[in-house]
Amino acid sequence: MKQKGKAKKIILGILGGLLAVIALVVIAVCIIANQNVKAMNSTIDAVLAELNAQHTVTAVDPGQYQEMTISGIMKFNVEQYDIADVGNLSVMRVNMGVMQMATVVITPQDKNLPLLSADYMYILGTRKAYLEFYDVVAEKDEQYLALLDALEASRKNYAHLEDITASEAWYDHLLTVTTYKTGSSKADADLENMLVDSLKVYLTQGKEFPTLTEAERTEKLAITQEYTDGLIAKGGISTDVFKSSLGDEETKKFFDQTFFGTAAN
Repeated sequence: MKQKGKAKKIILGILGGLLAVIALVVIAVCIIANQNVKAMNSTIDAVLAELNAQHTVTAVDPGQYQEMTISGIMKFNVEQYDIADVGNLSVMRVNMGVMQMATVVITPQDKNLPLLSADYMYILGTRKAYLEFYDVVAEKDEQYLALLDALEASRKNYAHLEDITASEAWYDHLLTVTTYKTGSSKADADLENMLVDSLKVYLTQGKEFPTLTEAERTEKLAITQEYTDGLIAKGGISTDVFKSSLGDEETKKFFDQTFFGTAAN
């Protein structure tokens, strides 16, 4: 009997120790997640501040897409804005505890600008940042090429950050200036500045671009739509996640109405 009682105490002690370790892990993850959310929100706030400093930015009601649950576990908070004299802005945030993610997409409609797409992931103590500019233009004139050169110069200011390799995709031919970086939480300020600095170049030089005529605007919209429809038909890393949960038709509706905002124009 004494041996059974001793064994029971040992087992209870082990279980208690395991529960204590689990509790410590949960607490640590919650603390890190809170820090990551602050870093993510700081980056989005900095983006919106730069946009508001240079343009009139008006919130658009994303309707049913304001909150979306994808694959049963990813809860997206979606914001949509109209950037005067530029086009559509969408912002998405997701907090999964062990991972946070923010996406910013500017779909230009009024100027001959590239499409801007930024994805920032916060995976516990690791960060991954993807910043891309897409050629959705009919003509690459001197003004457009000068903008790309300026974006490339801005990108080089962050050469000290560790590079990562992006997966190959069918739309690679549309990519112009791209920056793929990783780091720890110590790189948060640099990663935030990397996006804001590029955005500042994009907006400042973009102000000098002439407003598109109605015919030019229609042509640009068609090129953009071809790209966004291609994401539905040919897929993409994030697009496939939405398609698997929402289906092709609903994903296209979300893309057209909110994420890229092509349907409203």
